[in-house]
Amino acid sequence: MKQRAFRSLAVSPGILLVAFAAVGCLQRSESAPPSASSSSNSEPSSSGGGNQAGTSAGVTSGGGAAAGGAGSTASAGSSGLGGNASNAGAGGTAEVRGPSPALPGANFPFPQNRQSQLCTYPNYHNSDVLAAYARWKTDTVTATGAGNHLRVQRPKDPSLEQGSTVSEGIGYGMILAVYMNDQTLFDQLWLYEQLWLGKNGLMDWYISGDGVDRLGTGAATDADEDMAWALLMADRQWGGKGGLSDTYSNIANHQIGLIYDNEIYQLKLVKPGDTWGDWTTVNASYFAPAYYRAFAKSSGNDGWNQVIQTVYDTLANTLTAASGNTSNGLVPAWCTSDGVLNPNVFMDMPVAPTDYQYDSCRTPFRIGLDYCFDAEPRAQAYVAKTSQFFSGIGAKNIVDGYNLDGTPNPQNSTGQSAAFVGPATVGAMSSATYQSFIQAGYDDVATLNLTVGGEYYDESWTVLSLLMLSGNFVDYTQQSPLVSASQ
Repeated sequence: MKQRAFRSLAVSPGILLVAFAAVGCLQRSESAPPSASSSSNSEPSSSGGGNQAGTSAGVTSGGGAAAGGAGSTASAGSSGLGGNASNAGAGGTAEVRGPSPALPGANFPFPQNRQSQLCTYPNYHNSDVLAAYARWKTDTVTATGAGNHLRVQRPKDPSLEQGSTVSEGIGYGMILAVYMNDQTLFDQLWLYEQLWLGKNGLMDWYISGDGVDRLGTGAATDADEDMAWALLMADRQWGGKGGLSDTYSNIANHQIGLIYDNEIYQLKLVKPGDTWGDWTTVNASYFAPAYYRAFAKSSGNDGWNQVIQTVYDTLANTLTAASGNTSNGLVPAWCTSDGVLNPNVFMDMPVAPTDYQYDSCRTPFRIGLDYCFDAEPRAQAYVAKTSQFFSGIGAKNIVDGYNLDGTPNPQNSTGQSAAFVGPATVGAMSSATYQSFIQAGYDDVATLNLTVGGEYYDESWTVLSLLMLSGNFVDYTQQSPLVSASQ
């Protein structure tokens, strides 16, 4: 995570700024914004205050999403799915459950609610997801400075130019758009991305809000991975090419190839960017092994399997007696592949963080996917550590920062961050042991008030977390569309 002192540095292109950028998220200190106002189709929800139902422009909901549902249903027409909770909602109101049947032009319209039999789910509401997406879209998506397209802006971040865009945000936005069946937004975000390609064909990480300047050059691997994943999902969701110049499938495989060629060190280790990184510059929150399995299948490149092996080897190396994190799973922001803390990855720039902070907090989410989607035992073993730690604290007591030994080291003295609570909760989905914690974490995130880390970042992680917790963040490459009886 970048330090507040970075705000005073002059920004210029180069490798150092990529290092500065690749941490992905900045100091976030603004207070939580007020809850979104209730819309005309707002209904009660039992999952906490602040939940506003409503639909977002561009979202096609095949089955609808009425407020007040509870739990989940077994998913029809899809393997590896299950669920055993009631459909009865608050006050007896039923909520429509997925999987919604395919529609013309959309194989997986929202909601899907495709639950993995491997993982445990809370009593969730599709209306919570819709409300979170609508708020995120209102607060962060803009056409201003987007070159006649759309972009995701950072409206209130004291550490970067106000209203600027980072590639990470484009990746998050594309993921959200494909799962919410918002094809127009998806295509427009990708077309914006294409305006800002660097020398290796990947998006430069930091663009001015007016759409004039590259404030930071070089790519950020986590962003590029998220875009590639979203493109694969878009091929399964919509097929064809939509408003793009080539098919989603071809673009996805091209992006996957660029990542492998430029952001994988010695064909094994995930680098932080396309122009820097080696065995001494590891950011574990960039590891996305569930993605790499899909990348290997789509591209036909079995080399991704070695990357997965290196992910788990390196992850194990980060948990050491010296750091006091062998049992809690709290990975450092920056270290070597051997797990040695490395505060010097930014060379002559300010000291890099080595605690569990606004980058590290994403790790239980990314690793947790690999268990829910692919039954990876090493993923389950890792998230068992973080889940035991965070469930012991309690969802409402999670702060935005910890020393590796588990000592609280919050960056903000009041409020919570969805980027910490949401991924911790998703990691706990790996075991029914944590059912009460999963519910508490879901209810906390679903208030839409955990924004101490900033509107852009925490609102993004609010929607990402709610999608996963409701069975709407799915690997479509492993699923078949549901065909209704009338089709």
